Amino acid sequence: MSSIIITCSSCATRNRIPTIKQHLFPKCANCGTRLDAAHQALPVELNDTNFQSFIKEAALPVMVDFYSTTCGPCKAIAPLINSFSKEYFGKVIVAKIDTGNNPGTAMHFKIRGVPSLLFFVKGDLVDQIVGAPPENQLRQKLTSLG
Repeated sequence: MSSIIITCSSCATRNRIPTIKQHLFPKCANCGTRLDAAHQALPVELNDTNFQSFIKEAALPVMVDFYSTTCGPCKAIAPLINSFSKEYFGKVIVAKIDTGNNPGTAMHFKIRGVPSLLFFVKGDLVDQIVGAPPENQLRQKLTSLG
């Protein structure tokens, strides 16, 4: 499970926050001050086990990047996906799932090509983009969700 380290602005305590919980407004373990995760946010790494529950329980819209570690276009859009996790923090949850290690979820959504970007609102699939979209198309889609 990946995590980010956020230093508390009040007491300087370093807090380790799992990326799967970064959007839940974490608080400092030492003083209880709310931590600002926006500048350090990363895409949430999902798997076959936690995918359905995460999507259903998400209070914000979710964009999920279905990718493969051996896919050239997936690697090409990875920096964009990472930057959007920061830019849209608090508006849209940016997540990703490796189809090679999580074939069950990929099969459930009939993912046949990667990258595939699926968009969920209140647990329901509302749209998808297959292939590596241009930045402006993806930005427009995320803006309309958030």
